[in-house]
Amino acid sequence: MAISAVLSVTMILFSVIDIIGSLPIILDLKKRGVNIHASTATITAGILMVAFLFFGVAILGLFHVEVSSFALAGSLIIFFIGLEMVLGIHFFKSDPSESASGSIVPIAFPLLAGAGTLTTILSLRSSFDTMEIMIGIIANLVIIFTVLKSTPWLAKKLPKTATDALRKIFGILLLAIAIQMFRTNIGA
Repeated sequence: MAISAVLSVTMILFSVIDIIGSLPIILDLKKRGVNIHASTATITAGILMVAFLFFGVAILGLFHVEVSSFALAGSLIIFFIGLEMVLGIHFFKSDPSESASGSIVPIAFPLLAGAGTLTTILSLRSSFDTMEIMIGIIANLVIIFTVLKSTPWLAKKLPKTATDALRKIFGILLLAIAIQMFRTNIGA
């Protein structure tokens, strides 16, 4: 297990999960009175991520889909998420008002552990060890919990221009990661 690999996995997941870019959505939900429990949202997202890490391949096997094919599909999803972040256009639509509790739907799923995150976790298996991915997931869960727990403070301290800039920076990183994943898995 290499520290550089753990850092790569952590940054890839951080970019895809995009907790900083999701902050405006989370703050809007809180403003509208949606009850968000940081621990419930974090634990639920963690269970989904770890379950998909360990059982995602078995699920794909049921449908006779190879991991490299799923990784290619994942690279395309990551590419479109990156485009959304950079260009401010929306390919993926969701209705955040569908849940009264807010902690599980839409925060844990699909905001934190959505299709992009789960696809990325499975795609990462083609390039990284399971332990490196687990550590990356745990590191991101700590970040997620910290951000969710401190949303009132962050609302006061982070101007919209700062969150917009961070979103664009991580979007460009995602585009580069998606292209690299596509190139790696195209010949597999």
